Amino acid sequence: MRFNEKELVSLSRQPSEKAAELGMRGPKKGDVVKKRLVKLVVNFLFYFRTDEEEPLGALLLEQCRVEREDEQAFSIAFLDEAERKYLFECDSQEQCQEWIDCIIKASYEFMRKNLIFYRTEIHRLTGKDPLEQYGISDETRFQVNSAFKPVSKET
Repeated sequence: MRFNEKELVSLSRQPSEKAAELGMRGPKKGDVVKKRLVKLVVNFLFYFRTDEEEPLGALLLEQCRVEREDEQAFSIAFLDEAERKYLFECDSQEQCQEWIDCIIKASYEFMRKNLIFYRTEIHRLTGKDPLEQYGISDETRFQVNSAFKPVSKET
């Protein structure tokens, strides 16, 4: 996927959902853990040298898997390149779990699934489609597909 570098730098300067100095190891063999400032902005994870304002790089948090590696570390691997893992080391178990939770919730697909679930629940409870008032209720991206089936409560 291609990105405009100036737009990414501008996005990296926006307020972050989460930011901290973490140990980070890239996916290449021989990479070592280095301290990096890591910032989560929307669905991008930016990483910086601790003394610089421009990011070294960014990970688009779509089509990826986040896994706990040990008590204080987690990794991110992309589905199309599962063997390439980015490792992040935290200062505590709590910090590690917070990062994992935030990263999982940052993806477009996670937000889309939640929108569909709550849309279905509101429709079930009220009989009205909450997206209809915005004129977007028929858009394909807001439809339930085989990858996600909302769970309904039995009353």
